[in-house]
Amino acid sequence: MPEYFNDFDFSYFWDDNSFSVKEYIGEYPTDEIIVSIEEELGGYKLPQSYIALMRMHNGGTPKKVCFPVDEPTGWAEDHIAITGIMGIGRDKTYSLCGELGSNFMIEEWGYPQIGVCIADTPTAGHEIIMLDYTLCGKHGEPQVVYVNQEADYKITFLADNFEMFIRGLVDESDFDTSEEDKQADLEMVQKGTFSPILIKAFDLKRNILPDADIIIRNLAKTIVEEKGFFALHADEKSYLMYDYLFWLYNSYNTAISFRHYMNSPESYETSYDLPSYQLMIVFSIEKEPYTFCTGGYAEGFVNDWWKSRIKNGYIIQKKGGFEPSEKLESNLFKEIEKYK
Repeated sequence: MPEYFNDFDFSYFWDDNSFSVKEYIGEYPTDEIIVSIEEELGGYKLPQSYIALMRMHNGGTPKKVCFPVDEPTGWAEDHIAITGIMGIGRDKTYSLCGELGSNFMIEEWGYPQIGVCIADTPTAGHEIIMLDYTLCGKHGEPQVVYVNQEADYKITFLADNFEMFIRGLVDESDFDTSEEDKQADLEMVQKGTFSPILIKAFDLKRNILPDADIIIRNLAKTIVEEKGFFALHADEKSYLMYDYLFWLYNSYNTAISFRHYMNSPESYETSYDLPSYQLMIVFSIEKEPYTFCTGGYAEGFVNDWWKSRIKNGYIIQKKGGFEPSEKLESNLFKEIEKYK
């Protein structure tokens, strides 16, 4: 690759695991494909260094996935992380014009129209890496930036160009604070303050489950001990937590739909009057802040739980909306016994 990545050793750069092969790595792009992709992306001229790299390995997951920054991000205090780099094409899910490619992230997730999304992150869509053409125009050399959806799409500069971004990637072990993070989350789930919604639900369920607050702390503690941090995904204990939260929620409100249960941020900017999943253990607001929280979530995991629980009869639809069934309650009481 003359002109680009001189003296850069790519021998151990890529992690060609099965997921990367299936979702990222595409056929080497021809000149015709590159032109058509650029047109589909709105006329943005892809950097030559990016094209050069994609002609050697068209998309994939690097072994070094972190990039240092000088200010806190949604991911860490001093760096961002990527999941993979999008290839030039349409066939792979995570290619520039693939199912979850650049146009999808801009049109569906609301990312700013400043250029092209080139790399996703472990936050399931809440952060993205982009080529920013704001200063150079569509045919110039774009900067590489990090955009945080959760911070009102805040843009953080990363590198002057794509090659510098690739050269700047470092191993995640350089930022390994896993043990400190785990201890901090253990402290949080054991002593953190609960949201007003949970406090009210505990009181309403006190005659049925006197240890309702202790149970959620112990379950959360187990999750942190196993994962190293407090987050809910698609595993068994996460599903138990989803069940438990829905059962608590139903003590004083009925979900008309999944969307109603989740609730959108616009409807609770200043109040807990409208209870929702997001205000139970996810997001804290200034009016009545609480510290027992995950600080974020991936809606897809919760949606999959919701669909599966309806399918197996754990959630049933009645005239007023969706409620936990006797089947859910019976299994829940059996499973939470160990967390009392």
